[in-house]
Amino acid sequence: MNVDTTAILFIAIAAIAGLGLGIVIASSMLRKSLEKKGQIKIKEAEIEAERIKNEKILQSKEKFLQMKSDHEHVINEKNKSISASEQRARQKEQQMSQKLEQVQRKERELDTLKSNLNGQLEIIDKKKAELEKGLLKQIATLEAVSGISGEEAKAQLIESLKDKAKTEAMAFINQTMEEAKLTASKEAKKMVIQAIQRIPTEAAVENSVTVFHIEGDDTKGRIIGREGRNIRTLESLTGVEIIVDDTPDAIILSCFDPVRREIARLSLHQLVADGRIHPARIEEVVEKVKKQIEDEIAEIGKRTTIDMGIHGLPAELIRLIGRMKYRSSYGQNLLQHSREVANLCSVMAAEFGLNPKVAKRAGLLHDIGKVFEEELELPHAIAGMKLAEKLKEKPEICNAIGAHHDEIEMTSLYSPIVQICDAISGARPGARREVHQQYIQRLKDLENLALSNSGVEKAYAIQAGRELRVIVAAEKITDKAAEELSFNIANKIQTEMTYPGQVKVTVIRETRSVNIAK
Repeated sequence: MNVDTTAILFIAIAAIAGLGLGIVIASSMLRKSLEKKGQIKIKEAEIEAERIKNEKILQSKEKFLQMKSDHEHVINEKNKSISASEQRARQKEQQMSQKLEQVQRKERELDTLKSNLNGQLEIIDKKKAELEKGLLKQIATLEAVSGISGEEAKAQLIESLKDKAKTEAMAFINQTMEEAKLTASKEAKKMVIQAIQRIPTEAAVENSVTVFHIEGDDTKGRIIGREGRNIRTLESLTGVEIIVDDTPDAIILSCFDPVRREIARLSLHQLVADGRIHPARIEEVVEKVKKQIEDEIAEIGKRTTIDMGIHGLPAELIRLIGRMKYRSSYGQNLLQHSREVANLCSVMAAEFGLNPKVAKRAGLLHDIGKVFEEELELPHAIAGMKLAEKLKEKPEICNAIGAHHDEIEMTSLYSPIVQICDAISGARPGARREVHQQYIQRLKDLENLALSNSGVEKAYAIQAGRELRVIVAAEKITDKAAEELSFNIANKIQTEMTYPGQVKVTVIRETRSVNIAK
């Protein structure tokens, strides 16, 4: 039993020793194999690195050669450009040298000619002196024979020639002027008649009242309002006298200013159509209508310029042209008058061979100074000219505007054309009424007199100038001051103006307290 155990133990130890020895031998062989493979990989890597190195060296050499070639090409091109520039410079230098030689040659030739000319001048001076001596001898001989001096003979000859020339010149001038008068008169009449025939127009005279038609007398009562408050509010806001009488289905609006009448008419129309008539609503409608009228004025001006074929006018001039519709000149509608003058100027300028567009533009703008919103101290022609100059209109147009009443000197042919056409338009039978214009001017003077006082906001002349209503600022004028203002305005009217009958001055001072509940 012990022997078997020992044998087994010995066999086990021998097996373990053999196994360890085998593992050692296998490990040794494996290490040698791996070392051999590693050396092979290292050699292959070295070979590959050498190959890559050679390729990079070859690529670098090729790139260097290419850059060298490009650089040489650039240098060659620059050398060629420098050579061409040097060649051009040499050519210019040669040309300058040739020109310099030509100039020097010309200078030598001029010096030669100058010397020859000086010699000829000396000869001429000698001949001149000899001729003068001979002439003096002849004059002395003639004076001795005639018994008068040369100066006296010269004076007598000049006088005789002068008298003869004057006689012949006067005869020629008279004959020419007579022929020119006949021809000019005939041609001028022909041109004027042709222009008038080609531009026919109506001669309309505007009134200073407008009839507003209503349905039923109950509407009159609503317009008047309780204790007349509605009609007073409308009159104070528009400056128009509203006459409500026994005329059936009609109310009369009286005012010399057509714009005010139109504002009052449209306001009444909207109020009656809406049915709500009270002071607050009246104020709202009047302000709205005023804005509508301003827009309509601008639209009328724009449409007029388009119809007339006049382009490029500033917005300010277009608005003033629109205001012409609501302005009359001696009873003649100003817009109709200006359109007629413009058409006449265009026809007449074409007959004279001038620019018809320039003439038409000047004709349309010739009375633009009459429609300024504020009253000016200058005549309307000068005021219109200054406005046109401010808005960069052509000088001939500005001169035509300013000179159509001979207030400045005419400097172009368009000026007399505008003046003539203005006279033609105003001279049509029934076109104007002098009395109507004087009446309107008197009412304007009344309003301006009131507005010249401090604290006055508005002034309206109503009842054909028999009453002047003055609206003052309540914060600036007290009740006592309002009485004094009424007295002072009445005295000014008495001392400064001429008027028929009496003028009632009414100063209105109104205080309002307004709060808003939120």
